[in-house]
Amino acid sequence: MVFSGSLIRPNKYAGILCLFLALQSYAQIRPTSGDERLKALQKRQEARNNSPLRDISFRNVGPAIMGGRVVDLEVNPEDPTEFYLAYATGGLWHTKNNGLSFTPIFDQEMVIGIGDIAINWNSPKRTIWLGTGEVNSSRSTYAGIGMYKSSDNGASWTYLGLADSHHIGEVVLHPTDSLTAWVAVMGHLYSPNKERGIYKTTDGGKSWKQTLYIDETTGAIDLQLNPQQPDELYAAMWYRTRSAWNFEESGKTSGIYKSTDGGTNWQLISGEGSGFVTGAGTGRIGLGVYPKQPSIVYAVVDNQDAREVVVKKDNDSTYQLAALKNLDKAGFQQLDSSRLKKFLSTNRVPAEYTVERLKRMVAMDSIAPTALYNFLFVDDGFQNKSVKGCEVYRSEDGGKSWTKTNLKPIDNYSSYGYYFGKIYVSPSNPERVFILGIDLMVSEDGGKSFVSIDKPNVHSDHHALWINPRKDDHIINGNDGGCNISYDRGVEWFKVQAPSVGQYYAIAVDKAKPYNIYGGLQDNGSWYGPSNHKENTYWTERGEYAYKRIGGGDGMQAQVDTRTNQVVYTGSQFGFYTRINLATRERKMIRPLHKMGEYPLRFNWQTPILLSSHNQDILYYGSSKFHRSLNRGEELQTMSADLTNGAKTGDVPFGTITTISESPLRFGLLYIGTDDGNVQVSKDGGNSWTKVGQPAKKQPGLPQGLYVSRVVASKWKEGRVYVTLNGYRNDHFTAYIYVSEDYGQNWKQLGMNLPAEPVNVLREDPKEKGILYAGTDGGLYASLDNGTSFHAFTKDIPAAIPVHDLAIQEEANELVVGTHGRSIYICSLSGIQKLVSADAKK
Repeated sequence: MVFSGSLIRPNKYAGILCLFLALQSYAQIRPTSGDERLKALQKRQEARNNSPLRDISFRNVGPAIMGGRVVDLEVNPEDPTEFYLAYATGGLWHTKNNGLSFTPIFDQEMVIGIGDIAINWNSPKRTIWLGTGEVNSSRSTYAGIGMYKSSDNGASWTYLGLADSHHIGEVVLHPTDSLTAWVAVMGHLYSPNKERGIYKTTDGGKSWKQTLYIDETTGAIDLQLNPQQPDELYAAMWYRTRSAWNFEESGKTSGIYKSTDGGTNWQLISGEGSGFVTGAGTGRIGLGVYPKQPSIVYAVVDNQDAREVVVKKDNDSTYQLAALKNLDKAGFQQLDSSRLKKFLSTNRVPAEYTVERLKRMVAMDSIAPTALYNFLFVDDGFQNKSVKGCEVYRSEDGGKSWTKTNLKPIDNYSSYGYYFGKIYVSPSNPERVFILGIDLMVSEDGGKSFVSIDKPNVHSDHHALWINPRKDDHIINGNDGGCNISYDRGVEWFKVQAPSVGQYYAIAVDKAKPYNIYGGLQDNGSWYGPSNHKENTYWTERGEYAYKRIGGGDGMQAQVDTRTNQVVYTGSQFGFYTRINLATRERKMIRPLHKMGEYPLRFNWQTPILLSSHNQDILYYGSSKFHRSLNRGEELQTMSADLTNGAKTGDVPFGTITTISESPLRFGLLYIGTDDGNVQVSKDGGNSWTKVGQPAKKQPGLPQGLYVSRVVASKWKEGRVYVTLNGYRNDHFTAYIYVSEDYGQNWKQLGMNLPAEPVNVLREDPKEKGILYAGTDGGLYASLDNGTSFHAFTKDIPAAIPVHDLAIQEEANELVVGTHGRSIYICSLSGIQKLVSADAKK
């Protein structure tokens, strides 16, 4: 395919531009425009075509058993054994044998994240419309670049525009006119923009007209069509903003709109007096039209209005946290000791803080009367149980009026409905309704009551559903763990396990032979398995899969004590880590705790940990402060004050350490980076810290306010350190890699030829000084000249894939690539090292 615009080339103003960027504050970081991103994709395509690394081979070692996040699926209504799975970051896959095997059909395009797909099943060679960029608004929701179309079942693709759309919620095709389609565009996730709302094409995607627009922060999340009268459409508009520290899940501009003229004009049908929820608490909305009687329309809404608080009676046996919020000194002393004792036990307050001790500390002014409240209060932004949450509404008159159907709260849906928000009605029974949340739930009474149909082999967090129009007991479900199929309406399920589409956050390797790979995956826990693994179905006969699960939740970082290859440190989101002995299965929880009188520590979603290469009994841990254990995590000592710029008001933890590195050449030479742009160095094992990289009169320093994705202390020179910065949380996609030769005092930018893709990770080659490896949101690169220029890897891997982590196994001389969408790839480093050796001889 060909992109509009010319290739970006270095020019005499590049130095001025770098200086300008370095002096920006956080609030001034500019979102990358659609045109700039198109040029970046063209730049990557040209770099791939001319890459000296094009003959370097990779092998995918899985794992595939856990699956990845499916955001949409489309099924052939005439032959349900043929269907397509669209993954958030794993590409588009096609099966013709009911999921026994799949073929990827979008791997050669320059973008891999998908929001929604639509299939014209009547087209001669199968026409596929694909909207890029998922809409689930999570921490790993990647921006797309607009619309694509294939007229030959994915053999080739044509770009259709809408470059600044970023996230596409729904693609709807006219049932009889192959040139007409509608697209629901959510727009940017982390910044306002105008390219959002409903778009329509009548010429097969050559041009688009925006027909429904509210404002720069309200986008279209769902779009449904009346199959009997395709000029009648329903659109769900959603007010949603997100920053690195706060997420607004709802707003008064959210609502349902209807068009009766093919999407040319729209009318709000969920306003005051309609019976539908209105106001600032109106969150994400999903729509479903009953095809046999299209006047019946269902809507599911994430209602962020506060629930009615049940006031506890004075004779309750324990206190509620809110009761401790505004106490003065006398009020704290008057607390009932028996109720307070139970409160301390229920909330797992450390045993050293007895009722008697706390009252004595307050009396002596050692702590404030509100210290206990402050000690326990944390809003991690993960879920908010104080809101009404999921509600279901039904209209019998095409949206003129709405009635809330559920008679009691639907708690299994969850109160972070921004991540779900889909509703489906059976094609043959208007009383049978499915909603997708943490659980997949069904109602047999028109939405009055719901029951979960999840089973042990069905992953939670559901995003897509297909109901067989000829037999509605046959359903196919897409969730955070892949795809499940049922033929009895969820009584029994089987799991589709063919695609290797795991979404890795982080990886590590040991020194066993063959060596093992450890890592954490999005909502699929932590696993480890052999590096020589090859996916095949024989394991189902053998009864044992090569990769083993060692942790739950969202799997995060892992560290391995390579002295025995038996002790592993791994955990889940917000810093809940465990030391595990793989031989004995002994487990030790590891998480630092603040002291009474202090505010809670702040933990990054992917909290960093690191074992010292000089002494693997030493564990480093980063919250908003730096922590160290000298005895394998048995005890954690807080070594620093807050190393960030401090907390920000919001419901997402911010002001956290994101990366830790220790010099392989000098014990105790440490670096940390934070999510608010700080880089700090310690030369005494963490006892004291100095902030580096700040702009000065004669030194531009580092760009300020960007997420520090990696700090890497060099193995070749003591004073050398690398930093990668990531503007993802600002919709800012410039690639930033810097190096310092003097412990961070002065910095030089590297990789100026990289396309505009946020950088996640950097590693040095173990044998050749001049080689660096970089992983971005778009792919994998290597530099053969100390970072001056980078080249793309092109063979055996998709043209675009987020690379979240890299590990190097020195004995095997292999690079291990942890991708957020296609599990793990491995390549030998010898071929790359020979390229540098050959140049050196010349």
